[in-house]
Amino acid sequence: MSAFDRPPNVLRAAPMRVAALTLAATLALVAAPVHAEKADRDKPINFSADQPAQVDFQKRVGTLRGNVIITQGTLSIHADRIDFKQNPDNSLSATAFGNPVSFRQKKDGSDEYFEGYAQKAVYSGETQTLELFDRALLKEGKNELRSNYISYNESTGIFKAEGRPDAPGTEGPGARVRGVFQPQPESGATKGDAAPGAPTGGAAKAGTAAMPSGASATAAPPLTLTPDTRPPGK
Repeated sequence: MSAFDRPPNVLRAAPMRVAALTLAATLALVAAPVHAEKADRDKPINFSADQPAQVDFQKRVGTLRGNVIITQGTLSIHADRIDFKQNPDNSLSATAFGNPVSFRQKKDGSDEYFEGYAQKAVYSGETQTLELFDRALLKEGKNELRSNYISYNESTGIFKAEGRPDAPGTEGPGARVRGVFQPQPESGATKGDAAPGAPTGGAAKAGTAAMPSGASATAAPPLTLTPDTRPPGK
C-alpha cells in the first residue's frame, strides 16, 4: 500500500473561505503535550556525508551533500542535502532536502519516537518546531497525519497541517489533510468515556500554522562536529 493511500479512518479538514484559485485546508490536532527529548541539545552534533562537507567552525554552520546523516542525541535527520547550524543554546537547526527527508526524535520520558517524512524539512532547535513540505507524513506511534504541509511544535505538542496542491511533477496527497487516531488502551477508562471506534487522543479544529518565538540565547559550549559512520537507524 502506498504511503499516501487513504487510511480506513480519516479526519478531514473543514472547508475554509479561500479565493477561487486557492486550494487550502488547515487542521490542527491538539493532543496532550508530549515533548522531545530534553537532553538532546546537551549532546554533540555528529554528521556524515558522501561528498566533502563545507563547515565554518567560527560561524558554526555547515552544508552537507550526498546521503547525509546528522544526529544530536536521539534526534536524527537523513537527507540528500542538509544546511545546518549550531545555535547559541547548543541546539541544532537544519534545512534538509531529499526524496524523502526523514526526521526522527525520541519523546521525552517515553520510548516512543516522532517520525517525519517529506521532500523538504525545516527544523529549529531554538523554537522547537519542525516543518515538513510536500508529500509530508508525520507519525507518533501508530497515529499519523498526511498533507503537503505539516508543522509540529515540540513545546506544546500541537500538530498543524495545511492541504496544498501537489508540487509540479509530483504525486502526493493533494489539497487535502488526512489523519488517523488509533484507539487508546482501555486501561483507566470508564464506561461512557467515549463511543467505541471514536477518535481519541486529541480534538480537531480549524486553524493556521504559527511558530512560537525563539527562546533567549545562552552561552554555547565549543562546537563538536565529528564524522558519524553508523548506519541509519530503522
